[in-house]
Amino acid sequence: MSDVPDISIVVPVYGSDGTLEPLYKRVAAAMKQISASFELIFVDDCGPGTPWNIINNLAQRDARVIGLKMSRNFGQHIAISAGVDLARGRWLVIMDCDLQDRPEEIPRLWKKAQDGHDVVIGRRVKRQDSFLKRMSSRLFHWFFNLIANQKIDPAQANFGIYSRKVVDKVKTLFEYPSVFPFLVRWAGFEVTTIDIRHSRRAEGKSSYTLSRKLLLAIDVIIFYSRKPFKIFIHFWFLMAFTIFCCGAWLSVCYYLFDYKDADRSSVIISLFFLSAALFLVTGVLEIYIGRVNHLKENPIYVVKDRTQVITNDSL
Repeated sequence: MSDVPDISIVVPVYGSDGTLEPLYKRVAAAMKQISASFELIFVDDCGPGTPWNIINNLAQRDARVIGLKMSRNFGQHIAISAGVDLARGRWLVIMDCDLQDRPEEIPRLWKKAQDGHDVVIGRRVKRQDSFLKRMSSRLFHWFFNLIANQKIDPAQANFGIYSRKVVDKVKTLFEYPSVFPFLVRWAGFEVTTIDIRHSRRAEGKSSYTLSRKLLLAIDVIIFYSRKPFKIFIHFWFLMAFTIFCCGAWLSVCYYLFDYKDADRSSVIISLFFLSAALFLVTGVLEIYIGRVNHLKENPIYVVKDRTQVITNDSL
């Protein structure tokens, strides 16, 4: 087995005990069409069940299987970052553990990449998800695209293949929130897509609720987009213009129509103006303070354990 594998496959694991063994077998079968030189990296993100025992067992049987166990639940995208940091392959594949991303599509992704593409993402033509999950995904992407000025297709997810050039560059950008597919787009790399089949979830249910998706969108928008700042500015100018018009109208009423409550109304308008100014300053400070806090040299994840490194290459 080569010291540097041709392909590294990173799989964040949250529960899904029953899918890990079939996933390993299907990945191994699919990789026979490409290269026997690969590594399969499972990152246990401390979800329900006992996936770590299964990962350890797979690693003992096949040296190409590597497991990382996080110290706590950091979230799917941070778990992906941990796997990417460890990956050594010339190409990197990211996929989910629930078998909705079909391992049989990896050779098609790799073949498309060989046409000269550094990034190839699978596009789920017909999503095998519940109506509620599809709608929540559409809402998430609509909100994200609107605020972040992006055009990300809801049919695209994490499943894709990336060249070593892209991986090495994106690794230098890792900070919280670390969302690998978004960082690839933010860095300006051209993304090519291919249509792939999407399978039904083999067991359990997704931990990504609508609220978690929206919180993720807000985190990413605040850290990688200036649009919230511009929205604050525009909102403040709108309020200031409205208050100015009200003040001008009160002045006209006072001098021309002898409006008796002009003084009291002017005080109320002044309070509205100050409130608008405080709203702007507070919003801007919150954004920048949040950025400064996360620019500290703290790791974005902590690994608690790793599978034992062995030299047995047999299946």
